[in-house]
Amino acid sequence: MYYNQRTRSLCQTIISGCWICLTAWMMAGCMSSPYYQKTEALPRNEWHYKNQPTFTFEITDTASLYHLYFLIRHTDAYPYSNIWLQISTKQPGDTAFQQSRVEIPLAEKSGKWLGRGMGEIWEQRMPITKEDRPMIFTRPGKYEVRLEQNMRIDPLPEILHIGLRVAKWGHRKLPVNKT
Repeated sequence: MYYNQRTRSLCQTIISGCWICLTAWMMAGCMSSPYYQKTEALPRNEWHYKNQPTFTFEITDTASLYHLYFLIRHTDAYPYSNIWLQISTKQPGDTAFQQSRVEIPLAEKSGKWLGRGMGEIWEQRMPITKEDRPMIFTRPGKYEVRLEQNMRIDPLPEILHIGLRVAKWGHRKLPVNKT
């Protein structure tokens, strides 16, 4: 009798575990995957001024709208509540980068980190484009986005990884050609 009770309990645990895994797998299938995403590890967990990773991706659908996100993984010991970035973009056929300086908040005013944390490691996906102003890529081809830390300290400590995510966000309204 003890054996049957123990076997039944083990079977119920296995069945419960299978349902949890199946539910998680189905939910992950519903989440939209990014159009492009790449991260780079930083040597010695420091981001130097001279370390300016460039992310290259190809756009074929110029009718779509896109949002860009800055990906960062840092430790709990990161000494600031934000990060300033110099973001340089180059369109297909261009020879020069267009630059913009952006402040990315990493913590609330209370000091609580934004994003997801696991122990001493924090991971954030922070928007570069505003929700109401998605990016429009007008030319098909290869685009380049270069990220440079633009803080007052070099190297910037406690940064483990940085990256870029490009996600589709609907379609733009193209003018109707009336002929």
